[in-house]
Amino acid sequence: MVLVTGGAGFIGSNIVAALAGRGEEVVVCDWLGRDERWQNLVKHEIAAVIAPEDLASWLSGNPGRVRAVVHMGAISATTETDVDRLVAQNVRASLSLLEWCTQAAVPLIYASSAATYGDGSAGFDDLYTPDALAALRPLNAYGWSKHLVDRRIARLAREQRPLPPQWVGLKFFNVYGPNEYHKGAMQSVVAKNHAVIRASRPIQLFRSHRPDYADGEQLRDFIYVRDCVDVVLWLLDHPAVSGIFNVGTGRARTWLDLSTALFRAADLPVSIEFVDMPAALATKYQYFTEARMDRLRAAGYPKPFTALEDGIADYVRHYLDMVDPYR
Repeated sequence: MVLVTGGAGFIGSNIVAALAGRGEEVVVCDWLGRDERWQNLVKHEIAAVIAPEDLASWLSGNPGRVRAVVHMGAISATTETDVDRLVAQNVRASLSLLEWCTQAAVPLIYASSAATYGDGSAGFDDLYTPDALAALRPLNAYGWSKHLVDRRIARLAREQRPLPPQWVGLKFFNVYGPNEYHKGAMQSVVAKNHAVIRASRPIQLFRSHRPDYADGEQLRDFIYVRDCVDVVLWLLDHPAVSGIFNVGTGRARTWLDLSTALFRAADLPVSIEFVDMPAALATKYQYFTEARMDRLRAAGYPKPFTALEDGIADYVRHYLDMVDPYR
Protein backbone atom coordinates (compact mmCIF):
# COMPACT_ATOMS: atom_id res chain seq x y z
CA MET A 1 0.00 0.00 0.00
CA VAL A 2 0.97 3.66 -0.35
CA LEU A 3 0.72 5.94 2.67
CA VAL A 4 -0.21 9.54 1.83
CA THR A 5 0.16 11.99 4.70
CA GLY A 6 -1.91 15.13 4.30
CA GLY A 7 -4.05 12.95 2.06
CA ALA A 8 -7.22 14.93 2.68
CA GLY A 9 -5.52 18.20 1.75
CA PHE A 10 -5.15 19.87 -1.61
CA ILE A 11 -2.21 18.21 -3.36
CA GLY A 12 -2.44 15.12 -1.15
CA SER A 13 -6.05 14.34 -2.07
CA ASN A 14 -5.27 14.69 -5.78
CA ILE A 15 -2.46 12.16 -5.30
CA VAL A 16 -4.87 9.86 -3.44
CA ALA A 17 -7.35 10.16 -6.33
CA ALA A 18 -4.71 9.21 -8.88
CA LEU A 19 -3.36 6.30 -6.85
CA ALA A 20 -6.83 4.92 -6.16
CA GLY A 21 -7.68 5.41 -9.82
CA ARG A 22 -4.89 3.09 -10.88
CA GLY A 23 -5.86 0.43 -8.35
CA GLU A 24 -3.38 1.14 -5.55
CA GLU A 25 -4.29 0.44 -1.94
CA VAL A 26 -4.08 3.84 -0.25
CA VAL A 27 -3.88 4.81 3.42
CA VAL A 28 -4.49 8.45 4.33
CA CYS A 29 -2.91 10.12 7.34
CA ASP A 30 -4.58 13.43 8.14
CA TRP A 31 -6.82 15.39 10.44
CA LEU A 32 -10.26 16.02 8.92
CA GLY A 33 -11.43 18.63 11.42
CA ARG A 34 -14.74 20.42 11.00
CA ASP A 35 -14.42 21.78 7.47
CA GLU A 36 -15.32 20.15 4.16
CA ARG A 37 -11.99 18.54 3.32
CA TRP A 38 -13.51 15.08 3.85
CA GLN A 39 -15.21 15.68 0.51
CA ASN A 40 -11.79 15.58 -1.13
CA LEU A 41 -11.80 11.84 -0.40
CA VAL A 42 -15.40 10.85 -0.91
CA LYS A 43 -15.05 9.55 -4.49
CA HIS A 44 -12.18 7.18 -3.77
CA GLU A 45 -11.63 3.83 -2.12
CA ILE A 46 -9.31 4.24 0.86
CA ALA A 47 -7.97 1.43 3.03
CA ALA A 48 -7.74 3.49 6.22
CA VAL A 49 -7.64 7.03 7.60
CA ILE A 50 -5.06 7.50 10.36
CA ALA A 51 -4.76 10.53 12.66
CA PRO A 52 -1.20 11.93 12.65
CA GLU A 53 -0.77 11.29 16.36
CA ASP A 54 -1.55 7.60 15.74
CA LEU A 55 0.78 7.19 12.76
CA ALA A 56 3.83 5.84 14.60
CA SER A 57 1.85 3.09 16.30
CA TRP A 58 0.05 2.26 13.04
CA LEU A 59 3.36 1.93 11.20
CA SER A 60 4.82 -0.30 13.91
CA GLY A 61 1.71 -2.48 13.75
CA ASN A 62 1.85 -2.92 9.98
CA PRO A 63 5.41 -4.02 9.19
CA GLY A 64 6.14 -4.71 5.54
CA ARG A 65 2.80 -3.43 4.26
CA VAL A 66 3.80 0.09 3.14
CA ARG A 67 5.60 0.13 -0.20
CA ALA A 68 6.04 3.93 -0.34
CA VAL A 69 5.29 7.07 1.66
CA VAL A 70 4.11 10.28 -0.03
CA HIS A 71 4.47 12.93 2.66
CA MET A 72 2.30 15.96 1.86
CA GLY A 73 1.20 16.61 5.44
CA ALA A 74 2.22 20.03 6.76
CA ILE A 75 1.03 23.43 7.85
CA SER A 76 1.00 25.07 4.43
CA ALA A 77 0.01 28.63 5.36
CA THR A 78 2.76 31.09 4.53
CA THR A 79 1.14 33.43 7.07
CA GLU A 80 1.54 31.03 10.04
CA THR A 81 3.28 32.84 12.90
CA ASP A 82 3.42 30.04 15.50
CA VAL A 83 6.93 28.84 14.74
CA ASP A 84 6.88 26.13 17.41
CA ARG A 85 3.82 24.68 15.68
CA LEU A 86 5.63 24.78 12.33
CA VAL A 87 8.64 23.03 13.83
CA ALA A 88 6.45 20.32 15.37
CA GLN A 89 4.35 19.60 12.28
CA ASN A 90 6.63 20.51 9.39
CA VAL A 91 10.09 19.68 10.73
CA ARG A 92 9.97 17.06 13.47
CA ALA A 93 7.17 15.08 11.83
CA SER A 94 9.04 15.03 8.51
CA LEU A 95 12.35 13.98 10.03
CA SER A 96 10.65 11.28 12.10
CA LEU A 97 9.04 9.89 8.95
CA LEU A 98 12.40 10.08 7.19
CA GLU A 99 13.94 8.00 9.97
CA TRP A 100 11.16 5.41 9.77
CA CYS A 101 11.46 5.13 5.98
CA THR A 102 15.23 4.76 6.30
CA GLN A 103 14.97 1.96 8.85
CA ALA A 104 12.15 0.22 6.98
CA ALA A 105 13.81 0.69 3.54
CA VAL A 106 10.66 2.37 2.18
CA PRO A 107 10.77 5.11 -0.50
CA LEU A 108 9.86 8.63 0.68
CA ILE A 109 8.56 11.44 -1.51
CA TYR A 110 7.94 14.63 0.45
CA ALA A 111 6.67 18.14 -0.20
CA SER A 112 9.10 20.99 -0.02
CA SER A 113 8.20 24.43 -1.41
CA ALA A 114 9.32 27.25 -3.68
CA ALA A 115 8.97 29.40 -0.54
CA THR A 116 12.47 28.12 0.34
CA TYR A 117 13.84 30.45 -2.38
CA GLY A 118 12.80 33.61 -0.53
CA ASP A 119 12.82 36.74 -2.70
CA GLY A 120 14.45 34.84 -5.56
CA SER A 121 17.67 36.88 -5.49
CA ALA A 122 19.67 33.63 -5.25
CA GLY A 123 17.80 32.18 -8.22
CA PHE A 124 15.50 29.16 -8.51
CA ASP A 125 18.05 26.42 -9.13
CA ASP A 126 17.14 23.17 -7.36
CA LEU A 127 20.78 22.20 -6.85
CA TYR A 128 20.73 20.64 -3.39
CA THR A 129 24.33 20.68 -2.27
CA PRO A 130 24.69 22.00 1.29
CA ASP A 131 26.46 25.12 -0.04
CA ALA A 132 23.72 25.86 -2.59
CA LEU A 133 20.97 25.47 -0.01
CA ALA A 134 22.89 27.64 2.49
CA ALA A 135 22.61 30.58 0.07
CA LEU A 136 18.79 30.62 0.22
CA ARG A 137 16.92 32.93 2.60
CA PRO A 138 13.20 32.12 3.00
CA LEU A 139 10.99 35.13 3.70
CA ASN A 140 8.64 33.44 6.18
CA ALA A 141 8.69 30.78 8.85
CA TYR A 142 6.78 28.32 6.66
CA GLY A 143 9.47 28.53 3.97
CA TRP A 144 12.18 28.16 6.62
CA SER A 145 10.53 25.02 8.03
CA LYS A 146 10.60 23.41 4.59
CA HIS A 147 14.15 24.61 3.99
CA LEU A 148 15.36 23.13 7.27
CA VAL A 149 14.19 19.66 6.21
CA ASP A 150 15.76 20.03 2.76
CA ARG A 151 19.08 21.03 4.28
CA ARG A 152 19.10 18.14 6.73
CA ILE A 153 18.39 15.54 4.05
CA ALA A 154 20.90 17.12 1.67
CA ARG A 155 23.55 16.92 4.39
CA LEU A 156 22.79 13.24 5.00
CA ALA A 157 23.01 12.57 1.27
CA ARG A 158 26.31 14.47 0.89
CA GLU A 159 27.85 12.54 3.78
CA GLN A 160 26.49 9.24 2.40
CA ARG A 161 24.68 8.53 5.62
CA PRO A 162 21.66 6.17 5.71
CA LEU A 163 18.58 7.35 3.79
CA PRO A 164 15.53 5.61 2.29
CA PRO A 165 16.17 3.61 -0.91
CA GLN A 166 14.44 6.44 -2.76
CA TRP A 167 14.11 9.94 -1.29
CA VAL A 168 12.69 12.89 -3.17
CA GLY A 169 11.86 16.44 -2.07
CA LEU A 170 9.51 18.39 -4.35
CA LYS A 171 9.68 22.18 -4.39
CA PHE A 172 6.15 23.01 -5.48
CA PHE A 173 5.65 26.43 -7.04
CA ASN A 174 2.22 28.15 -7.29
CA VAL A 175 -0.19 25.21 -7.48
CA TYR A 176 -3.87 25.59 -8.43
CA GLY A 177 -6.62 23.10 -9.10
CA PRO A 178 -9.50 21.09 -7.64
CA ASN A 179 -9.81 20.15 -3.95
CA GLU A 180 -8.28 23.37 -2.60
CA TYR A 181 -11.63 24.75 -1.41
CA HIS A 182 -11.02 24.16 2.31
CA LYS A 183 -7.89 26.34 2.29
CA GLY A 184 -9.71 29.65 2.78
CA ALA A 185 -7.38 32.60 2.26
CA MET A 186 -4.64 30.21 1.09
CA GLN A 187 -6.62 29.07 -1.96
CA SER A 188 -5.19 29.96 -5.34
CA VAL A 189 -6.25 33.23 -6.94
CA VAL A 190 -8.19 31.14 -9.47
CA ALA A 191 -10.36 29.49 -6.83
CA LYS A 192 -10.79 32.62 -4.73
CA ASN A 193 -11.92 34.71 -7.69
CA HIS A 194 -14.18 32.24 -9.48
CA ALA A 195 -17.21 33.21 -7.37
CA VAL A 196 -16.19 36.88 -7.63
CA ILE A 197 -16.33 36.96 -11.41
CA ARG A 198 -19.50 34.85 -11.52
CA ALA A 199 -21.06 37.61 -9.39
CA SER A 200 -20.00 40.15 -12.05
CA ARG A 201 -17.41 41.77 -9.81
CA PRO A 202 -13.85 42.67 -10.82
CA ILE A 203 -10.77 40.74 -9.78
CA GLN A 204 -8.59 42.74 -7.40
CA LEU A 205 -4.83 42.54 -7.93
CA PHE A 206 -2.08 44.14 -5.89
CA ARG A 207 -0.44 47.27 -7.20
CA SER A 208 3.27 46.96 -7.77
CA HIS A 209 5.57 48.75 -5.35
CA ARG A 210 8.60 48.37 -7.56
CA PRO A 211 9.32 50.59 -10.58
CA ASP A 212 10.58 47.65 -12.65
CA TYR A 213 7.18 45.88 -12.47
CA ALA A 214 3.94 47.43 -13.72
CA ASP A 215 0.72 46.75 -11.82
CA GLY A 216 -0.35 43.16 -12.44
CA GLU A 217 2.92 42.32 -14.18
CA GLN A 218 4.38 40.56 -11.15
CA LEU A 219 5.36 37.05 -12.24
CA ARG A 220 4.75 33.57 -10.87
CA ASP A 221 5.27 30.03 -12.07
CA PHE A 222 1.71 28.68 -11.88
CA ILE A 223 1.36 24.90 -12.11
CA TYR A 224 -1.81 22.83 -12.41
CA VAL A 225 -2.16 20.26 -9.66
CA ARG A 226 -2.62 17.50 -12.24
CA ASP A 227 0.99 18.05 -13.31
CA CYS A 228 2.20 17.81 -9.71
CA VAL A 229 0.41 14.47 -9.39
CA ASP A 230 1.95 13.21 -12.63
CA VAL A 231 5.42 13.97 -11.27
CA VAL A 232 4.70 12.03 -8.07
CA LEU A 233 3.34 9.02 -9.98
CA TRP A 234 6.36 9.02 -12.27
CA LEU A 235 8.70 9.07 -9.30
CA LEU A 236 6.87 6.17 -7.66
CA ASP A 237 7.35 4.26 -10.92
CA HIS A 238 11.06 5.17 -11.12
CA PRO A 239 12.48 4.27 -7.69
CA ALA A 240 16.08 4.79 -8.80
CA VAL A 241 15.52 8.57 -8.94
CA SER A 242 16.34 10.51 -5.77
CA GLY A 243 17.03 14.18 -5.07
CA ILE A 244 15.35 17.53 -4.54
CA PHE A 245 13.50 18.84 -7.59
CA ASN A 246 11.49 21.88 -8.56
CA VAL A 247 7.89 21.28 -9.62
CA GLY A 248 6.76 24.17 -11.78
CA THR A 249 6.25 24.74 -15.49
CA GLY A 250 9.53 26.55 -16.03
CA ARG A 251 7.66 29.54 -17.44
CA ALA A 252 6.72 32.57 -15.32
CA ARG A 253 3.38 34.24 -16.12
CA THR A 254 1.84 37.48 -14.86
CA TRP A 255 -1.13 37.93 -12.57
CA LEU A 256 -2.78 39.70 -15.51
CA ASP A 257 -2.27 36.57 -17.62
CA LEU A 258 -3.90 34.45 -14.94
CA SER A 259 -6.84 36.84 -14.44
CA THR A 260 -7.48 37.16 -18.14
CA ALA A 261 -7.41 33.37 -18.54
CA LEU A 262 -9.95 33.03 -15.73
CA PHE A 263 -12.39 35.47 -17.31
CA ARG A 264 -12.03 33.82 -20.72
CA ALA A 265 -12.56 30.34 -19.27
CA ALA A 266 -15.79 31.62 -17.73
CA ASP A 267 -16.79 33.42 -20.99
CA LEU A 268 -16.92 36.77 -19.21
CA PRO A 269 -15.46 40.18 -20.08
CA VAL A 270 -12.20 41.02 -18.35
CA SER A 271 -12.61 43.33 -15.34
CA ILE A 272 -9.60 44.01 -13.11
CA GLU A 273 -8.89 46.66 -10.49
CA PHE A 274 -5.72 47.29 -8.52
CA VAL A 275 -5.51 47.68 -4.75
CA ASP A 276 -2.67 48.52 -2.38
CA MET A 277 -0.69 45.64 -0.97
CA PRO A 278 -1.02 45.20 2.83
CA ALA A 279 1.96 46.75 4.59
CA ALA A 280 2.75 43.47 6.37
CA LEU A 281 3.07 41.71 3.01
CA ALA A 282 5.01 44.36 1.09
CA THR A 283 8.42 43.42 2.53
CA LYS A 284 7.86 39.68 1.98
CA TYR A 285 6.33 39.75 -1.50
CA GLN A 286 7.86 37.76 -4.33
CA TYR A 287 7.80 39.67 -7.61
CA PHE A 288 9.17 36.82 -9.71
CA THR A 289 9.29 33.03 -9.45
CA GLU A 290 10.23 30.61 -12.20
CA ALA A 291 11.21 27.02 -11.64
CA ARG A 292 14.37 25.74 -13.24
CA MET A 293 13.18 22.38 -14.57
CA ASP A 294 16.22 20.96 -16.32
CA ARG A 295 17.25 18.73 -13.39
CA LEU A 296 13.91 16.91 -13.34
CA ARG A 297 14.10 16.58 -17.12
CA ALA A 298 17.65 15.23 -16.85
CA ALA A 299 16.37 12.65 -14.36
CA GLY A 300 14.08 11.42 -17.14
CA TYR A 301 10.70 13.07 -16.51
CA PRO A 302 9.09 13.19 -19.98
CA LYS A 303 5.65 14.79 -19.78
CA PRO A 304 4.88 18.37 -20.88
CA PHE A 305 3.41 20.78 -18.33
CA THR A 306 -0.07 22.23 -18.79
CA ALA A 307 -0.19 25.77 -20.19
CA LEU A 308 -1.79 28.29 -17.82
CA GLU A 309 -4.76 28.97 -20.09
CA ASP A 310 -5.45 25.26 -20.58
CA GLY A 311 -5.18 24.46 -16.88
CA ILE A 312 -7.50 27.27 -15.85
CA ALA A 313 -10.02 26.34 -18.55
CA ASP A 314 -10.06 22.73 -17.34
CA TYR A 315 -10.35 23.81 -13.70
CA VAL A 316 -13.24 26.19 -14.36
CA ARG A 317 -15.26 24.08 -16.78
CA HIS A 318 -14.81 20.66 -15.18
CA TYR A 319 -14.69 21.60 -11.50
CA LEU A 320 -15.43 25.18 -10.40
CA ASP A 321 -18.53 25.52 -12.59
CA MET A 322 -19.84 22.11 -11.53
CA VAL A 323 -22.31 21.39 -8.74
CA ASP A 324 -19.76 18.86 -7.47
CA PRO A 325 -16.33 20.51 -7.88
CA TYR A 326 -14.29 17.74 -6.26
CA ARG A 327 -11.86 15.44 -7.99
